[in-house]
Amino acid sequence: MRIQLSDHFTYRKLLRFTLPSIAMMIFTSVYGVVDGYFVSNFVGKTEFSALNLIWPFVMILGTVGFMLGTGGSALVSKNMGEGEGEKANRRFSLFVYVSIVTGVIIALVGIAVIRPVAGLLGADESMIDHCVLYGTVLLIGMPCFMLQQEFQSFFVAAEKPQLGFVVTVFAGVTNMVLDALFVAGFGWGLAGAAGATILSQTVGGVVPVIYFLRPNRSRLRLTKTRLEVRALLRACANGSSELMSNVSMSLVSMLYNLQLLHHAGADGVSAYGVLMYVNFVFISAFIGYSIGTAPLIGFHYGAGNREELKNLLRKSLLLIGICSVGMLGVAEALAKPLSLLFVGYDEALLDLTLRAFRLFSFSFLFAGVAIYGSSFFTALNNGLVSAVISFLRTLVFQVAAVLLLPLWLGIDGIWVSVVAAEGMAFLVTLLFIAARKKRYGY
Repeated sequence: MRIQLSDHFTYRKLLRFTLPSIAMMIFTSVYGVVDGYFVSNFVGKTEFSALNLIWPFVMILGTVGFMLGTGGSALVSKNMGEGEGEKANRRFSLFVYVSIVTGVIIALVGIAVIRPVAGLLGADESMIDHCVLYGTVLLIGMPCFMLQQEFQSFFVAAEKPQLGFVVTVFAGVTNMVLDALFVAGFGWGLAGAAGATILSQTVGGVVPVIYFLRPNRSRLRLTKTRLEVRALLRACANGSSELMSNVSMSLVSMLYNLQLLHHAGADGVSAYGVLMYVNFVFISAFIGYSIGTAPLIGFHYGAGNREELKNLLRKSLLLIGICSVGMLGVAEALAKPLSLLFVGYDEALLDLTLRAFRLFSFSFLFAGVAIYGSSFFTALNNGLVSAVISFLRTLVFQVAAVLLLPLWLGIDGIWVSVVAAEGMAFLVTLLFIAARKKRYGY
């Protein structure tokens, strides 16, 4: 039975609708980790550190696609809830076409500045050429990477989350197979790992374009459009929190790397890289759920259905709470096997990573509520509150914690800082939800 945005959602129906988005994000994060696994185990520790050093810079450039996807899908879903299907298609098309052009421009700028940026991030002579090589290859695929990010939200708005998941699986399998072939088989090193990634992003970005250009059974289709500056600005404002979240996380990753280079050298960067890979997988479940529910919230907000908004919020907070506790338990149980998977070849690095893992895992107790809260307000077309939550969570609290806590706790302070930042963001999010209750009637 087809689930529509206009339905009333029970727990079962809500999970059925959002599971493809959750699975899609988890799978995306898992195949993103594959590069790190093959580089660490088949290329070398220095190259692994270089990959982790330059990756945040590439992510910053690619977040424009995520902003247009989340902010644009909120606006498109609201238009559909208001019964304006033609306007929704026109704006959907505008956002996709703008992403393609923007992706090309960003790629050219990124390639031009990548070497000095690598130096600013702390790459020494042993790492800088590796950073430039890996980053340049990834930047070539930037337009496809941005489209892949964008369509994760638009597949849900089109009432085709299952199709979005299938496309992600194909892209992920492409990356995994090519990583094994290029890195482990042909010995192409970092260039092979980056090449496998951009080929998988081509699958994830181009296949949806072909689908939406053709007649299809979804609620969206790529059509002729016109430049609507106000719609673009509104989508950017709606998605500014997601942009801020991704940019901030990348900037904070750079700061963490600098702190770790100071306290533990290249081993610290490698240990942090392992934590980030695991964090991507766990946090992606919350992001996937948020992406899956955002069009529902946007639709019912546009339709003026306050009772369903209340229903969605209450059920979501309960589900996220249960998931958060479960994640902590799983993370603690898998700390050693996951650490062994990436850095089992180096005993000192393994001990450092395992210690970091045990402390870092407690951040999963708090992260889900803040991630969902930011997405919730984006879907309500309140970009300001959404951006404030993201700004505090991913930048202000993180920077303050990572600068201050190591003064008292040494390197342990770096791992604990994530827990402290997520805890403060959790409290701020609950305060915003309570404060805006009357305005939105949820």
